[in-house]
Amino acid sequence: MCGILALIQAGASDTSVASELHEALYFLQHRGQDACGIATCASGGKIYQCKGNGLASNVFRDGARVADLPGWSTSANAEAQPFYVNSPYGICFAHNGNLINSTKLKHFLDFEAHRHINTESDSELMLNIFANELNETGKARINDEDIVNALRRIGSRPSATGEGMDYMVASESCALKQLDFKNFLDILPGQAVIFRKGAHPVAYQIEERKAYSPDIFEFCYFARPDSIIDGISVNESREQMGYRLAKKIKRVLTRDELQEIDAIIPIPETSNVSARCVAGILKRDQVAGFIKNRYPGQTARLKGVKRKLNAMDEKFAGKNVLLIDDSIVRGTTSKEIVSMARDAGAKKVYFASAAPPVTHAHIYGIDLASPNELVAHDHGRDRAHEEIAKIIGADRIFFQDLEDLKAACSEAYVSKSTPREGRDFEVGVFCGQYATPVDEEYFEHLEQVRGQARKRKVLKEAREAVAIGSADEEAIKIAAKGVQAIANGQVIPAASDNANCGVYTNGDGGEKRRKWSREEGTPPKDQMDISLHNIGDFP
Repeated sequence: MCGILALIQAGASDTSVASELHEALYFLQHRGQDACGIATCASGGKIYQCKGNGLASNVFRDGARVADLPGWSTSANAEAQPFYVNSPYGICFAHNGNLINSTKLKHFLDFEAHRHINTESDSELMLNIFANELNETGKARINDEDIVNALRRIGSRPSATGEGMDYMVASESCALKQLDFKNFLDILPGQAVIFRKGAHPVAYQIEERKAYSPDIFEFCYFARPDSIIDGISVNESREQMGYRLAKKIKRVLTRDELQEIDAIIPIPETSNVSARCVAGILKRDQVAGFIKNRYPGQTARLKGVKRKLNAMDEKFAGKNVLLIDDSIVRGTTSKEIVSMARDAGAKKVYFASAAPPVTHAHIYGIDLASPNELVAHDHGRDRAHEEIAKIIGADRIFFQDLEDLKAACSEAYVSKSTPREGRDFEVGVFCGQYATPVDEEYFEHLEQVRGQARKRKVLKEAREAVAIGSADEEAIKIAAKGVQAIANGQVIPAASDNANCGVYTNGDGGEKRRKWSREEGTPPKDQMDISLHNIGDFP
């Protein structure tokens, strides 16, 4: 879960809170597609929630399930947010990010606070830490000071809030603008803002700010171009990335090599802005050579990138093309794209990334890949660019320099915004130097969690392929036997021969495999979270 919204209204309006939140969710859909949810507070303090796995349009049935909130609710997988605990006071919680001390927090909750953690979600950990701290007050009703004191153990990261009689919090400004909120205000590191109905919000500095380091990968890839984050225009930052990338390409290639390039082709859609600027500097045409399929579910028999993109042969045939992408992570997508360009008739395929090589894991909430899966990382060393080009099948490859990337974002402040004192960027994925100290134990924990998620995803895809008749031999084995991860992070069919068994985890992360027996009754569809106002999914 990577996009957050919150809305408090001063009074009743023609448009319900639920419908406005539902509408705004579509403007943050690009931040994550795995799961989504809405929670609303009704009269009497009851919290109702509707959540599930999948796109907002699917979870909320294109708004049909939102109309009755509060008053109708459902549940799905336990890790879909928001989370809810009934003690103390009834708390609803949404969070974006990873906790680098999750193992210690889980130990504290288990052995000292005696609170059960039902999922592998760090958000559930934060909720229970917060709830435990509030419980220590021993009060029937708490005040702002109690909340602030409780928050001193945790942190949060929404990025913008709208001001006025109604107040809204969102991970990106585009969601606020869509609902006509104005006068945006950034919530700073170590800061908490408390909203009371009918009153102005009050900001508290929970922890002294030691640094100001926005995650630079937001600007490279994750955020929408029409958003402003920490006073920086995402669109403008990507324009600057394109200009600087083009200048590097001009330095690297000879004049004759530059003349050979017939067209600049972006990989839709994040790289569109940068590609336009590269084309302008190199004085070459930008061509829409790839068309994005907006309804990939209708092409379930196709695999990989071909489900999402279609190459237009006439844009590639007999040409030397320069492909522009926002970044290269695993290299698998880039390899397929280069192959599609060649199949469409391209003579030479150059590939350029608007970001530097991704050599390390992302630990702050963007689930990129494990280090062993990164194409720029090879067992503790950084691969040479020529080696990466060979792996993905490109004739040449170009990467943005890290200093140029930081400069591109630094120069993209909107009018009336000034750089914050002591501001730098979190760039750990590109160099391994993270904004916060990280224990090696945390990387091991992160590998475990990602390994379990990866296995579940592969198993689901294999079963879907079997169901529609497009499964290859390996997919059939996976669907029948389950999966296991090997040392390099690759997922392969399990060695055991337990047909129709799945992979699931319990609260402590242990793995179990077994068949469901008829004597046990109807098997559960999914793990349900525990909430007073949740009921099982309807068919």
